[in-house]
Amino acid sequence: MIKPNTDLMKKVLFALLILVAGFQTSNAQTPTNNWTSPTKAEQEVLDLSKKKWLWMADKNVDSLSLLFHPKAMFVHMGGSWGTTQELNVIKSGGIHYKKAEVYSASVQMIGNTAILLNDIDLVAVVGGNEVVNPFMVTEVYIKENGKWKMGSLTFSRLARPVKLSTGK
Repeated sequence: MIKPNTDLMKKVLFALLILVAGFQTSNAQTPTNNWTSPTKAEQEVLDLSKKKWLWMADKNVDSLSLLFHPKAMFVHMGGSWGTTQELNVIKSGGIHYKKAEVYSASVQMIGNTAILLNDIDLVAVVGGNEVVNPFMVTEVYIKENGKWKMGSLTFSRLARPVKLSTGK
């Protein structure tokens, strides 16, 4: 009977895991449209989206109020509302967006409008309970007077399992 070389199998499996993890990391926050480099406008929106997730985690309503268009709409699992209520929810901690682990982001430009899709796992505290949900987040930005303004933010829960290890 031939004894399998478990050390070799472990090394090969580890190398495959590193390769897959490296591929996943290299694809985060890059556009998926035809594998091209983002245009200047697309990169501006991708960078702004990254900042937005940090501002939401930090409850930085001052920066968010400059980003959110006064007529913006926000769609969550528990309802939809406008800019004032979204800022109040963030400020009060009604929803604390602790961390958005972004696996991919892509942008499509239509005139002065950018539609950004983020595949994320969101760690949030809602009603005092920490929850982690997989979402496809749609962000719509409009360029007005040379500045990007968010016109809509929609969270669509995905059927895939959570990828993020929360350490619990």
